[in-house]
Amino acid sequence: LRSGFRNIRCLVEAIAEQQKPSDVNPPRAARSCDSAGVSRRRAFLTGAAALAAVAAGTEPWGTGSLTESGAAHAAVLPRGVGEGPLLAAVSDDDDDTVVKLFEDATASVVAIMNVEVNGGSRGKGGAAEEAVEGIGSGFVWDEFGHIVTNYHVVAKLATDTSGRQACRVSLLTPSGAMQTYSATLVGTDPSRDLAVLKVDLLQPVPAAPDTTAADGAVELAAAPPAPPLYPIPIGSSSDLRVGQSCFAIGNPYGLQHTLTAGVISGLGREIPAPTGAAIRGAIQTDAAINSGNSGGPLLDSFGRIIGVNTATFTRSGSGSSSGVNFAIPVDTVRRVVPRLIVYGSPRPPAA
Repeated sequence: LRSGFRNIRCLVEAIAEQQKPSDVNPPRAARSCDSAGVSRRRAFLTGAAALAAVAAGTEPWGTGSLTESGAAHAAVLPRGVGEGPLLAAVSDDDDDTVVKLFEDATASVVAIMNVEVNGGSRGKGGAAEEAVEGIGSGFVWDEFGHIVTNYHVVAKLATDTSGRQACRVSLLTPSGAMQTYSATLVGTDPSRDLAVLKVDLLQPVPAAPDTTAADGAVELAAAPPAPPLYPIPIGSSSDLRVGQSCFAIGNPYGLQHTLTAGVISGLGREIPAPTGAAIRGAIQTDAAINSGNSGGPLLDSFGRIIGVNTATFTRSGSGSSSGVNFAIPVDTVRRVVPRLIVYGSPRPPAA
């Protein structure tokens, strides 16, 4: 009987081992710290200190509790899983490694603008005017045009009832120029500060104007060729180690495709979501994250995403980064995003 139970246990362990994303990461040395001990540590927000969302125009969030969903990510997976360049560990003398990492990842990182559309007579010829109300970052998830970002980056669009809020996504084209497109909101999970957009490559902004022929006929302008989409390579956050190098790419203060570097400063942190719930397992880093970086990727030395930049720890009134920044772990993103794409929310609709 004991032998039978032992055989069943071995079979279960073998199946579980096959389901691990072992092809995503190269072998690494055993951790030097107890992950369970790390996950029990909490970052408490007291006194004048507060966690600030790093998208322009957003407010600090509250704290609370969060129950993580254990659902598997079976519905949709991005093409880029496991396809990152196998870069060597970064050293002070290996600038080319960091340069290659940036060049490979840049095409996957987008700039996001929240705009308020004011239709009517103020624009030329009565066209609508757009006022930028907030900026953020995001990254290409798959070849179908899905873009992942933070919920707080697109919160105005998600809660808009006036029909005047819109979202614009700027992509890097093969020529090296940025082209802006309209995007629609596909799904949100405020409790984990995640959202999915879908960019419409047939709707560049501003659209090319129509022309009028000599006979008075209106000739519709042809849209420019759609740029290729480069899904970001997906890593894992389950085997990260404090002290390993990491890199953030985003659009701080509207400065597109800015790279900052640092190390993983802590693991298993707890940060507040926009709903007041708690996001557990957050990655702490000293890589600079500023206003406009929200929703951009935090990368490992292999150019794979390990987290989504979301918040920075600042002291009230200082207005400056403290070097204590946080990212949502990519393993959480891999569970949630496929559901947002399929259902529009982290849970299937009730039958």
